[in-house]
Amino acid sequence: MNVLREKVLTLDTVNPCVRRVEYAVRGPIVLRALELEAELRQGVKKPFTEVIRANVGDAQAMGQKPITFLRQVLALCIHPDLLNSPDFPEDAKRRAERILQACGGHSLGAYSISSGIQLIREDVAQYIERRDGGIPADPNNIFLSTGATDAIMTVLELLVTGEGRTRTGVLIPIPQYPLYSAALAELNAVQVDYYLDEERAWAVDVAELRRALRQARDHCRPRALCVINPGNPTGHVQTRECIEDMIRFAFEERLFLLADEVYQDNVYAEGSQFHSFKKVLMEMGPPYAAQQELASFHSISKGYMGECGFRGGYVEVVNMDAMVKQQLLKLRSVRLCPTMPGQVLLDMVVSPPAPSDPSFTQFQAERRAVLAELAAKAKLTEQVFNQAPGIRCNPVQGAMYSFPRVQLPPRAVRRAQELGLAPDMFFCQRLLEETGICVVPGSGFGQREGTYHFRMTILPPMEKLRPLLEKLKQFHARFTHEFS
Repeated sequence: MNVLREKVLTLDTVNPCVRRVEYAVRGPIVLRALELEAELRQGVKKPFTEVIRANVGDAQAMGQKPITFLRQVLALCIHPDLLNSPDFPEDAKRRAERILQACGGHSLGAYSISSGIQLIREDVAQYIERRDGGIPADPNNIFLSTGATDAIMTVLELLVTGEGRTRTGVLIPIPQYPLYSAALAELNAVQVDYYLDEERAWAVDVAELRRALRQARDHCRPRALCVINPGNPTGHVQTRECIEDMIRFAFEERLFLLADEVYQDNVYAEGSQFHSFKKVLMEMGPPYAAQQELASFHSISKGYMGECGFRGGYVEVVNMDAMVKQQLLKLRSVRLCPTMPGQVLLDMVVSPPAPSDPSFTQFQAERRAVLAELAAKAKLTEQVFNQAPGIRCNPVQGAMYSFPRVQLPPRAVRRAQELGLAPDMFFCQRLLEETGICVVPGSGFGQREGTYHFRMTILPPMEKLRPLLEKLKQFHARFTHEFS
């Protein structure tokens, strides 16, 4: 009885698909950053006084203040006794009462239906119609979710099937947000890489899509094309022409389209504009508008809101088979319902105060201030990096990240290989240990062979961002000199 028996679950017996999952944004660099923070708290001397986590798009962790109106309505919904308080504006109270009336037992603590509160789905539909210039949106095609990630996983679950050469392939952009590679590994699907064109500000090239598709058909069955616009990690914004090309390509090749549009409020560069895939698809007319299948995703985590921790989002499906939509609802039902606070915040995002409301002026001022500061930080980041020899950064047109390309000396590349590290991982590790700056190596997102990058968020406050950029520039110069 005292003999030690082998555990049922070991690394050898765990699901092999789980073992293949990697997520660079919270990988070994970030774990080391947490250790360094703990060491600093214990008084261990370092060549820096704080760790700056520029690795993740978490706006409020970087000091961004929540939007007042969003938090007021949420507070009222969570604690309805506050509806009697004179400290809250009347429009916030009306909005909270309206939402509570749509909740089971008039309480945010109750489950909603699995696709999300009907009232909020109707508000999302109206938001999409306004955004897309009056093109209709049906609340029955909208499913609320626990952040966009949850909805993306659900749609991928519907798509993934087959074994061997019939396994589902999904075309994803390289560089990509590692959610996609991780999700495809977990679902045992095939990741099909198509490379964005760095020389053309990360544009999509249809010839590259065709190359990726042709090669993939030798070993899997490609069924879907994923697009991230505005781009993560690249910070690019696709032109309308690019979007039309991708829709035609998907239609001709019978590919389901997934449009990750969570950064749609984050467009900064002059001449850049967000075009939703739904709007472009509908304006292209037949045969595309009536037949091309599309799922588009949005979230409360990004934009001017930055409410990452509350986990709210939605997916709108277009031209989805009615029976498949029932299967989608079934999968949502297994998860019971999206988080209720996330649903409340999403409702405020899609239906903000109107010009006649008491909260309008403050809401608009806060929203504009956040977006104006992000635009200034995007421009500063591009300028500083492009002044540094050996660093080249495309314009940060949108989203929350820069993805600069760095030249690494051959000796540094060889040293990284000796240590069993990707060269840009070696660079980022040294950067963290010597400056306290935490960024994510480009190898975690994918990049063309022989090129090296890192992703850095533009979210730190301006008083920290300027010295951070200068330190990074100086470190690259020292690193280059050391290994030259």
